[in-house]
Amino acid sequence: MTSIRVAAEGAIGRITLARPGKRNALDRATADELAQALFAFSESPVRVIALEAEGPDFCAGADLEALEAMLDSPRQAHIEDAKALGHVFHTIRRMEKPVVALVKGRAFAGGAGLASACDIVLARDDARFAYPEVAIGFVPAMVMTMLRRSVGEKHAFDLVSTGRVLTAEEAERIGLVSRVFSAAEFDNASAAVLDALAGASASAMAATKTLFYKLDNMGFLDGISAGIVANADARATQDFRDGVKRFTSRGKN
Repeated sequence: MTSIRVAAEGAIGRITLARPGKRNALDRATADELAQALFAFSESPVRVIALEAEGPDFCAGADLEALEAMLDSPRQAHIEDAKALGHVFHTIRRMEKPVVALVKGRAFAGGAGLASACDIVLARDDARFAYPEVAIGFVPAMVMTMLRRSVGEKHAFDLVSTGRVLTAEEAERIGLVSRVFSAAEFDNASAAVLDALAGASASAMAATKTLFYKLDNMGFLDGISAGIVANADARATQDFRDGVKRFTSRGKN
């Protein structure tokens, strides 16, 4: 792989965008490599995946030079190119392990979409988020699916129609970011979050993530019904049995 780096550190898998000279812009090769790495980690012993980037910025969005090179390509070529990034978003959502974006610097356009596709977004206080596609005659098409779910209709349309830049604190306030850490504490604080996720019950984490996103397509009563089934299934796992016994034994000592 040439556009990303992949490493496993115990229970933590790391995927690093490695095109700092292009501000980690996303082209077809990068999208394909991301999807491959995510799939490989979904089948591996790691319990949590960190998505980060080399250089000062997380991701500038689509590689505009790559898009320029295919301006005269047939429509189906553009469909297939867009599908590659859509596949990354879908893979993150459907895999059972949590994926955590570690964002510093700029996360613009598709880069903001890539971050918001992750289950948790940890931002350094110098991070900036924006959806400037409309300014160049483009449409923030796929990324709006995640954005609307994260921040709601009014904030989402404001961002995609104006392209304004959010600070990390503003992004946290409206729900685009999970937590913000200072530059001095970012590495240690994000490592602590990853360690906590990696230390959780794998079966409980998988069931929680699966149900969490399954609720997108359900009404209230259907969601409660699905929760009843997931609740009962969780009680049958060894992790649950061990966890209950550990908890109750505290009161007996």
